[in-house]
Amino acid sequence: MASTSPCIVVIKCRAAVSWAVNELLVIEEVEVAPPKAYEIRIKMVETGICRTDDHGKVGNFKDVKYPVILGHEGVGIVESIGDGVKEFKPGDKVIPLCSPQCGQCICCKDPRTNICSAASTDNRRGMMADGTSRYTCKGKQVYNFAHTSTFSEYIVVEEIAAARIDDNAPLDNVCLIGCGFSTGYGAALKTAKVHPGSTCAVFGLGGVGLATVMGCKASGASRIIGVDINKDKFDLAKELGATECINPKDYDTPIEQVLQEQTGGGLDYVFECVGNTNTMVSAIKSSHFAFGTTVIVGVAGSDETITLDPMIFLTGRKLTSTFFGGWWAKDDVPKLVTDYMEKKFDLDKLVTHRLPFEKINEGFDLLTSGKSIRTVLLF
Repeated sequence: MASTSPCIVVIKCRAAVSWAVNELLVIEEVEVAPPKAYEIRIKMVETGICRTDDHGKVGNFKDVKYPVILGHEGVGIVESIGDGVKEFKPGDKVIPLCSPQCGQCICCKDPRTNICSAASTDNRRGMMADGTSRYTCKGKQVYNFAHTSTFSEYIVVEEIAAARIDDNAPLDNVCLIGCGFSTGYGAALKTAKVHPGSTCAVFGLGGVGLATVMGCKASGASRIIGVDINKDKFDLAKELGATECINPKDYDTPIEQVLQEQTGGGLDYVFECVGNTNTMVSAIKSSHFAFGTTVIVGVAGSDETITLDPMIFLTGRKLTSTFFGGWWAKDDVPKLVTDYMEKKFDLDKLVTHRLPFEKINEGFDLLTSGKSIRTVLLF
């Protein structure tokens, strides 16, 4: 059995700390405690900035506690391991998992879901399984985020919240498999199960939306319509598989009516990748009244709701959602990395900016202004 070595000590390193709601992140020196039993400590190499991180930054998630280290899309190398860890050793390349997989709970044993019970019970408590944190800064406890907290040079995660990847895997941009790419790509392949010759619409052409476009193309969809109010994203969307793109602002009628008219009654599959409740309603109404399926991919704030006439579903429309694209993280993340190495898809086109870690606030500005698809931070 692996054991924590006595030489494993507290590490002092840089982390981007969010001290309060809607404040700029501050690069601070934090103390990262050694991993306890069934935990590993990871030296981060890269991390992406996701819209979910911005939700945490501006206070859209009620359960996030401050101060907190955000971030959940990263890749790194195991630095040390705690007692009882058998799956990992120092030097392993790993992707931290915002979607853990214990393999033992009722959910992990049920093929109808890909969400481990640990994700629903622990996800936003800001603590490890034992109810404590591994981070301190200026004498204060710092909470973690989404099992990962990748906006730190070193992180501690539970063994169930990391996936070992190929020793030969390149670490540039592969962090996207930790969230954005997998979520969008799997929404089409795993959740919707887009069939060849079908019609699809993707609302929101950010990193997740473009990954969804890639999934629709890989599934053989004959028509893939990208929907976004930022026309600057259209060329890349078409390069990745969209057959056409439309801007709702170019029309006087609701976008759902436009799509219904352009597709003869609505689409086979519609994906909402924005996290906006109004867009979710438009996406649902854009699906075919008899057999259309809408997949909610984007994450809305904790207090937001949608209102719909239930009659809209009477004729056969279906509404579903996806979490991490329907993938089982420990099982499927290594396979997705292998597929990337075999050039079955191109992650690199989704990364528009690569910045040093200390420019993290600039990365958030690029995200919220719509100037980036994905910004990757380098440690």
